[in-house]
Formats: sequence, structure tokens, C-alpha cells
Amino acid sequence: MLPKVILHTEVSVDGRMDWMSDDSFLYYRMIADWKLDAMLSGSTTMLVAYPEPDTPAAQAAPPPEKAPGLQRLLVVDSRGRLRCWRQMQQSEWWGEVTLLCSHATPPESIEAVKSLGVDVIIAGEEQVDLRAALEEAHARYGIDVVRTDSGGVLHGALLRAGLVDEVSVLLNPCLVGGTSPRSMFVAPDLETKDGIIPLRLLEVKNIEGDFVWLKYAVVKEEAV
Repeated sequence: MLPKVILHTEVSVDGRMDWMSDDSFLYYRMIADWKLDAMLSGSTTMLVAYPEPDTPAAQAAPPPEKAPGLQRLLVVDSRGRLRCWRQMQQSEWWGEVTLLCSHATPPESIEAVKSLGVDVIIAGEEQVDLRAALEEAHARYGIDVVRTDSGGVLHGALLRAGLVDEVSVLLNPCLVGGTSPRSMFVAPDLETKDGIIPLRLLEVKNIEGDFVWLKYAVVKEEAV
């Protein structure tokens, strides 16, 4: 069984995710009362948050005790890029941490992660099979609702795979411009309009002055 996946993001009026003012307090305050079981992030997002690898002293220290009821952090890292797992374990914003990787992930990387007490879900051959990984997360941990905290590449993979149920967008009152693909939805260009993902508006709010919050349900094929 798949958990419900909510894509939550902040973008400029022209759909960019870069160069905006830092409004993370508002972004996270919006979801403070959501009933979430897990947060899903990619390796690039975690590298931005934790650019330095764990120190040997940090790795030698036991993981901290966490309060019960905190959401689990699921991190997609099929290439074994991350070396900051102890830092992630020490964060107060989530509870246990799980690596989502593939059969192509370097075995030594997986073993290093396991040695720190991080759980591992292996799904997919060359890259992470997100559907299988989320199904396993539901079966293993009882995860029913997942929120994304990531960039456009992971969003694109989830959307193209039909795994997103709701889209929550905080619209930042600015225009950024540019030609690089720093949007909330990064994926190969469509060859036909058949790949367009229809949405149904659930809620719209004007918050904190000029910010607008949009919430949509993803219209699944069987519901069209």
C-alpha cells in the first residue's frame, strides 16, 4: 500500500525555487498542524543543509535519544553521496532516519550508513524505485502520510511516477527569471500533452501580506 504523498514547496510567481528571500519560518509554520508520518528529501537538498561531512568524533558518538511521535526522515541517495548521516540523526526536526537507495548503490556506502544505526530500504536497480520504496516504508513503519521537502528533480520523479496526491504551493511575491531549470517540477520535456498532470483546487489563502497559499489535489487517471 502506498502512503499519501503531499508535495509541499515554495516558489516565486514565475515558478522558480532560487534567489527568493528566506521565509522558511512561514513555510514550515504552515504545516505545523499537519498530521505527518514522514518527510521525504533528496541527497541534493541534504547536501545544501549539511555541506560538511560528519567528523570522526560525531560518528563515534551514539545517536541522540528522540522524543516519541516525531516524523521519520526518508532520504533518497542512490549514489551514496551523503556523508552527514550523524548530523541528520541529531536534528530536532525529525525522529529516525532511513536511507532509500538502489541495488546499484555502492555496498560500502550502505554498510557505512548502517553502522551509524540508520535503517536502509533498497528498491530499484540503477536508481531508487520510489513506488517500491514508499510501499516498503508503509509496510515497515506504518507510514501513511509523507511530505516532501526537496527540489524539483525529486518532485519531477514523484510526479511523473504518479505518486503525488496533493500539491501545496506557497507563492512568494517576487519574480526571479532565468533560463536554468530551477522550477518545482524538473523532468524531461513532454513529447505530447498526454503527460500533463491535471489538478483540482482544494484551497487558496492570502497569508502574511502578499504571500498566497495554493493547495491542489492531483487528479489521477482513473478519476478523470
